[in-house]
Amino acid sequence: MRARTGFIVVIVLTVCGQCLAQNNSSTVLTSSVDQLFAVRQFRQVAIAPDGLRVAWVETLPERSGDTAIYVSTLGAASGNKPVRVSATSDGSSHDEGHIAWAPDSKHLAFLSDAAEEGQSQLYVSEVGGGTTKLTALKGFLDAPQWSPDGKSIGILFTENAPRAAGPLMPMTPETGLIDDKIYEQRLTIVDAATGQSRQISPADMYVYEFDWSPDSNQFAVTAAHGAGDAKWYMAEIYVLAPDGQMRSVYKPKLQLAKPRWSPDGKSIAFIAGIMSDEGSTGGDIFLVPSMGGEARNVTPKIAASPNELTWIAPQKILFTAIVDGRIGVATLDVTSGKTSDLWSEPEVLSTGGWGEFGISLAADHKTSAVIRQSFSRPPEIWAGATGNWQQITHANDQLKPSWGEAKSIHWTSDKFQVQGWLLYPKDYDPKRRFPMVVCVHGGPAVGLLPYWPEPFFNTSLLSTQGYFVLYPNPRGSYGAGEEFTLANVKDFGYGDLRDILAGVNKVVKDLPVDNDRVGITGWSYGGFMTMWAVTQTTRFRAAVSGAGLSNWQSYYGENDIDEWMIPYFGESVYEDPAVYAKSSAMNFIKNAKTPTLVLVGDRDGEVPMPQSREFWHALKTLGVETQLVIYPAEGHFIAQPEHERDIIRRTVTWFDEHMKAKKDGVQAAR
Repeated sequence: MRARTGFIVVIVLTVCGQCLAQNNSSTVLTSSVDQLFAVRQFRQVAIAPDGLRVAWVETLPERSGDTAIYVSTLGAASGNKPVRVSATSDGSSHDEGHIAWAPDSKHLAFLSDAAEEGQSQLYVSEVGGGTTKLTALKGFLDAPQWSPDGKSIGILFTENAPRAAGPLMPMTPETGLIDDKIYEQRLTIVDAATGQSRQISPADMYVYEFDWSPDSNQFAVTAAHGAGDAKWYMAEIYVLAPDGQMRSVYKPKLQLAKPRWSPDGKSIAFIAGIMSDEGSTGGDIFLVPSMGGEARNVTPKIAASPNELTWIAPQKILFTAIVDGRIGVATLDVTSGKTSDLWSEPEVLSTGGWGEFGISLAADHKTSAVIRQSFSRPPEIWAGATGNWQQITHANDQLKPSWGEAKSIHWTSDKFQVQGWLLYPKDYDPKRRFPMVVCVHGGPAVGLLPYWPEPFFNTSLLSTQGYFVLYPNPRGSYGAGEEFTLANVKDFGYGDLRDILAGVNKVVKDLPVDNDRVGITGWSYGGFMTMWAVTQTTRFRAAVSGAGLSNWQSYYGENDIDEWMIPYFGESVYEDPAVYAKSSAMNFIKNAKTPTLVLVGDRDGEVPMPQSREFWHALKTLGVETQLVIYPAEGHFIAQPEHERDIIRRTVTWFDEHMKAKKDGVQAAR
């Protein structure tokens, strides 16, 4: 349908690539997009306790949704070809992963849907031997972990779950009577010898994470009463006994994650701070007695955001942290609070999952495995002596960046020193002037790191089309300590926008960026910042908002994780509507003049589709050029390859159409 004002309203039910605008750089863009989908991604890595083998989970070609598990021997036999571990022996592909080594280093537990597509079960494979199916459960299984004595495997199990756990997944469509039925994720013990299983956490508690006690007799868990996606923000640390008895050990002021039992059984370490998303961990490291008591902050005022931790001695922790836009590694003496120098890696180090930055340590705490990647080098598995790893896989050796050079930059905004990443145009020439797009990350409690870009909401390919791309880490981000991460509380859209604009001014001043051709984009919180920015300033020539929040007042009652807003706004919208109204783009919508493309999944529970539609409808009514694209059967994370491709093409096309006109007689860079 074409509106009278001349802009196009697009509601996507099926994707038609021929409908997209073509330009002279379409061939280059197509080739670059194809390369994104050619990357073999690594979803997890785990080194055996004895340090002799490393296992990993790898995506199969063409992003089919299937994954495969491989095991490779280190040391003298490192030239051996990796061995595929699977629930089947016929080489067929399935969704297989969530690996966990047994203490004896001879058995590997994993999940596979080989028996029934879409329904994972727990399997155990013996190194050099066969594979045994242990469970026959109905529902969602996650996070297997062996007991220290090797007799049992703990898993998280959501019985009869209608979908995978987590707010990023597509929500189940709601029809009929809405009865708020809760599917509790419960800690379940599986006997490694017999496969017998029993759910041990109470039926009214949702368990998010767990860690076995050193004596294999109890668990440290993070858990809460109520709906899992929302109540994560209120989770406490409990000690759970095998008979199901739970006692609260610590109730945080904000959020917590990563409970880790000390080797002597006397303490539980964890990370606590303000966290906007489950899985995106950052804060300070705390210690609480396992019998309960006062929690102690052992990293106060650290200028970094600890993300993962591992005990390497009764009084010593190795931890990783987001620091200044990179991943740092350090050790911490919990008695004195003294940390070793925070060793910062030029590449992203992770163990696989979203937000899981860290390394997989062997029992000697000297040998480890990691997934390494950067803007210039695609992901691969590395293992060996920590910090002196050897490359194990070569799945992506043939891939080279299609984008330009990435540099870490800094600028001052108010009292803060702000860091960001700047991606140069692929064919950068300092004698030419280029357009620039600012890409604001989600969260906001996230740190934008130098990843090899993935297909979902990929903005790096703007570089191949002749753009600078600025990735700022404004206040509210991880990487500079808790004061910086807390600095946007009750201030969404104000100080963080000043940080972003200061970064834009810095780049425009120092580099050949056309001041009149700067755009803005982002997904989730970045989508909100895009909507907000175009109602606060005319600085941006064009905008693309993905899964953005346009109206905090209506959003509070629409989304599936409303508890996340309380730490940021202080109270619910019903108690203090003014603080929500202060940051709602809809209350300033008549200021908007910037052409804006709006993208969203139709089953997004984290930032529901009506938020995007409300913003688009207002722009359309006010005569501002806009388009709305709704992707079917998608949640907050867009997973279907045809939709990912469509988003990339539409984003590039939108910016090309609005920012690549001739200026001063000189054709803008392509």
